[in-house]
Amino acid sequence: MRTKKLYKVTFLHLGKSYELYARHVASSSLWGFTEVGELVFEPVGEGLLVDPTEEKLREEFKDTRMLHLPMQSIVRIEEVERKGALVIRDANDGQKVTPFPMPPRSR
Repeated sequence: MRTKKLYKVTFLHLGKSYELYARHVASSSLWGFTEVGELVFEPVGEGLLVDPTEEKLREEFKDTRMLHLPMQSIVRIEEVERKGALVIRDANDGQKVTPFPMPPRSR
């Protein structure tokens, strides 16, 4: 039995380069857009290690059924064998942007 295809989608959004994994990628019915659906957020490996980038993306896209991305924002779409770590990079220099948990502000 063949498993459903897995795609790694890299796109630009608000000065950042996002890398997400999805099971569905197709031309959108909206002209000039690509639809990306069935986002994959399962953890990489086993254990209790929490990836803050994955948690940030899971929270940001938790209610998303389908992304309709403008074609000009898509950098690359790859069909891959397995899911890797999710990444958010600065679009200008390519450095990985990791949300760092900040301590609560003192009152």
